[in-house]
Amino acid sequence: MLTLHTKLGPGDSRPIAAQLVLPYDQREKCRLRATLSTGEEAAIFTVRGTVLRDGDLMTGPDGIVVQIVAAPEPTYLVRCPDAHTLLRCAFHLGNRHTQAQLGDGYLRIRRDPVLKDMLEGLQATVTGESAPFEPEAGAYGGGHGHHDGQHLLAPVPLRQKIHRPGDAP
Repeated sequence: MLTLHTKLGPGDSRPIAAQLVLPYDQREKCRLRATLSTGEEAAIFTVRGTVLRDGDLMTGPDGIVVQIVAAPEPTYLVRCPDAHTLLRCAFHLGNRHTQAQLGDGYLRIRRDPVLKDMLEGLQATVTGESAPFEPEAGAYGGGHGHHDGQHLLAPVPLRQKIHRPGDAP
């Protein structure tokens, strides 16, 4: 199994050997076992609180480079007739600690019928879609130390087994 624990800098020009397509909830896990686009199993180790973003590059002890890809997932696209209404919607979502992706003139959230009703009550147009979800990192999301353009995200246990939800006990 391939091990990935080091995030490469954006200027790294090494060839990409595979992609790892994950929805947002999987990209914010600190321990994960997943399948690469090549069919190979990979173990991902990151520091708690790290979020892997679309386009991030990761590597491990063997030097193979893997690109993170945000998978399409069920979301709502929120558009409003004016900037004030969009700000009101963003305020009410934030007041409910709802993760939101901010775009030029729109918000994107995970599907939630209760939030959809609330937003429509605020005069927003809410459309169901399947799209990559990249919510705002938050005001206190900090970076990690780095060395030569590489970011070691977490110490890698020598013999830790990573379980998938469907694995037998």
